[in-house]
Amino acid sequence: MVLLHVKRGDESQFLLQAPGSTELEELTVRVTRVYNARLKVQRVCSEMEELAEHGIFLPPNMQGLTDDQIEELKLRDEWGEKCVPSGGSVFKKDDIGRRNGQAPNEKMKEVLKKTIEEARAIISKKQVEAGVCVTMEMVKDALDQLRGAVMIVYPMGLPPYDPIRMEFENKEDLSGTQAGLNVIEESEAQLWWAAKELRRTKKLSDYVGKNEKTKIIAKIQQVSTFFHTTALLVNCFPTTKKLE
Repeated sequence: MVLLHVKRGDESQFLLQAPGSTELEELTVRVTRVYNARLKVQRVCSEMEELAEHGIFLPPNMQGLTDDQIEELKLRDEWGEKCVPSGGSVFKKDDIGRRNGQAPNEKMKEVLKKTIEEARAIISKKQVEAGVCVTMEMVKDALDQLRGAVMIVYPMGLPPYDPIRMEFENKEDLSGTQAGLNVIEESEAQLWWAAKELRRTKKLSDYVGKNEKTKIIAKIQQVSTFFHTTALLVNCFPTTKKLE
């Protein structure tokens, strides 16, 4: 099995194994799915930390408003009345105004935080140093653990607009966000090794040879990013016309 050390730019991401006979179309999609799924786990963990501290998401029309404004507009958080954490809640105001402030008690908060820690360990970049390959099954397991923890603390579920629930249902809207820029579309993903594009029409062995013990650093990037960079370089170094 060829060992791929996947990076984005110069930043280490994860290790992945594949036979040299693997079609690069298949490998590129596989690497991209693991890469994007790890990002999903990271996003869910970040939101679950906020859930543990400040409770569920407020309805979009109530976010950022003061208590006086909510009262004046006669707005009501119906989901907040339904989605009470197991064992009751502890009020902890969200200064940003995104969450309702009805945080889980210490016992339930610990359930969330422990699971977050375990999920992050599964997809951690430290797995590279430990020589552990990350598979799609491992990432799915991390997501399942996170989903299970949320169900323990919120057995009635989360509001449909809560980003955690939207992530679990693959309905997240990342448009206009930094998180969205990090995601790579499968159809636009490229793998590079030793300054060469690993073209999808070829096999991995066409580049690395028949040695199944080969280890390579494969860089993943989005096609559009590459062409944009190329265009910038062309503009920076325009060709000069030959003088008559």
